[in-house]
Amino acid sequence: MTSGSTWHQAPSSDMNSGIHPRAGQDILYISSENTDAQQVAQSWTNIEGFFGECTITGTSEHVSEPNLKSKLFSSALGPSTLKPYYYKARHPVHQKDITLSTLVTRNRFPVLGRLASHYKGPISAAIHINDDATKDQVMKELDGLFDTNPDVRQYVDVHLIIDPFDRQFNLWRNVAKLYARTDYIMMLDVDFYLCTDFRHRVLSNPSVLAKLDAGRTALVVPAFEYLLQDDGLDASTFPTHKTDLIQQVQQDRIDMFHKSWLNGHGATNYSHWYTSSDLYKVTDYNFSYEPYVIFKKDGAPWCDERFIGYGANKAACLYEIYLAGLEYWVLPDDFLIHQTHSYPEDTRRKERQYNRKLYSNFREELCLRYSRKYMATGEWDTARSDNLKTECQKIRGYRSAV
Repeated sequence: MTSGSTWHQAPSSDMNSGIHPRAGQDILYISSENTDAQQVAQSWTNIEGFFGECTITGTSEHVSEPNLKSKLFSSALGPSTLKPYYYKARHPVHQKDITLSTLVTRNRFPVLGRLASHYKGPISAAIHINDDATKDQVMKELDGLFDTNPDVRQYVDVHLIIDPFDRQFNLWRNVAKLYARTDYIMMLDVDFYLCTDFRHRVLSNPSVLAKLDAGRTALVVPAFEYLLQDDGLDASTFPTHKTDLIQQVQQDRIDMFHKSWLNGHGATNYSHWYTSSDLYKVTDYNFSYEPYVIFKKDGAPWCDERFIGYGANKAACLYEIYLAGLEYWVLPDDFLIHQTHSYPEDTRRKERQYNRKLYSNFREELCLRYSRKYMATGEWDTARSDNLKTECQKIRGYRSAV
């Protein structure tokens, strides 16, 4: 935002209810009070049908909302109808807070309701609705969720994505992140139960907040799952203290999430976590690592939207975060547990085959791109490039290319 710019609130008949006007209209816009002819002023509004306005030396150029959004999400399948803040949380949002950034489909509406009632903090939910004959019924179900659950009305910002394209997970993640209204976000799958109060533990710790504010740290909350699916159905029975969790681990009832795919969460170093009482750094990173993390929203990379369907989509997000110079640090007393549900394994298997090939090329592309960036910005010999140098040298031909 330019110097001298201020936020203004646009009039809306729904402002008192806390519900967004439901017409894709933004409730906030920026105007500039700086009259310097050399100053570029940006105004984000679509009250008159425009999403953005750029004023330069006294002239105005308008960018239509569909055109701007097509650029924002140009790597995804489209077109999509995006309605940010279709529902807007009534509870005041404090900037120094942690927003749960999540994506939700129709069959997870009840889970979103339970999450809102449990967390009682800001949630930015990207909700995908298929643009087909089921759309009206799904909208009624969503409205029913807000009508019946006061915690959803209080804490959840809903951003609708309406199109015929299933499983564009990274696009949905980017939408949820883009419209989160706090300094920090947690990229979370809605099926996970928050067993501990990491939110207040982090926000009340000045040293941890300082690490987040520096923009070089992502905090890992270890994830677990029950070995018997039936044990993971009722979240009210889940342990809420580390000692109780470890006892169930020792009883072979619960273990790290997706233990059969060790690369996904193994770098968290669960054996160390069981005995640790201090924040510790992930030192055995691998490119398949996909923990659930808390990080500063501004300055963090976006998820690559070319990954569509199951397989590597979240790992690609975390990989770019890592190459961008963020370190993963594990919270010693907090944890999540997966709530059991069925998986469409046939669909997953086919999509994983495609995304495995895409991810291999993506990692090589990213290593070269970030190498160019660090060299051009003078950061090649700084600590920011350490993750890249360690990880990218594993790629055949990288050294000679650099």
